[in-house]
Amino acid sequence: MSIKKNLLKVLDNLPKEISLVAVSKTKTNEEIMEAYEAGQRIFGENKIQEMAIKWNELPKDIEWHMIGHVQTNKVKYMREFVSLIHGVDSLKLLKEINKQGIKHNRKINCLLQMHIAQEQTKFGLNETELFEIINSEEFGNLKNVNVKGLMGMATFTDNEEQIGKEFSYLNSIYSKIKNKIPDVNVLSMGMSGDYKIAIQHGSTMVRIGSSIFGIRNN
Repeated sequence: MSIKKNLLKVLDNLPKEISLVAVSKTKTNEEIMEAYEAGQRIFGENKIQEMAIKWNELPKDIEWHMIGHVQTNKVKYMREFVSLIHGVDSLKLLKEINKQGIKHNRKINCLLQMHIAQEQTKFGLNETELFEIINSEEFGNLKNVNVKGLMGMATFTDNEEQIGKEFSYLNSIYSKIKNKIPDVNVLSMGMSGDYKIAIQHGSTMVRIGSSIFGIRNN
């Protein structure tokens, strides 16, 4: 099945209010353009320098989302163009994003990444760490960072009940911080294997790669 047909099939399963991030990491410009020509405008990458090359070469109305783990020394490479950084998991990283936003005279949109899975290999904040950050004076002084919501990844398992519990827990935290941060309106959870469960538990944004582009390239 073609990328266009795969994309349209995914969109048929998504409520209109859900944002779709097409995960294009490792994909060629030609593959991305096939999805673009079918109407997709939001693409997600996990390597900043690869994303910067694609931004330079592809249409400028594409929204580029950074969905991988972010190192502070790499933020400068995307400060000019990134639409949303999904994986922010420390005050240190927020401060670096703010610094780069100041240098480029823009507010940079971010999601705070929560650790909700059983695997310890996944990055993210716990609930205590999250509220320590957003209640801190330092956070209040970050004028060039715009926290839009939360992101989290469920355990990689076939146990749908467990996945549902993890997404439900993240949604409960999301509800709490909406009262504290006025701009919060994004709950990014759900990938190719579990996005339907994520939507049932309040996701507003899903990140889908293999269901659109097929098995990723090495």
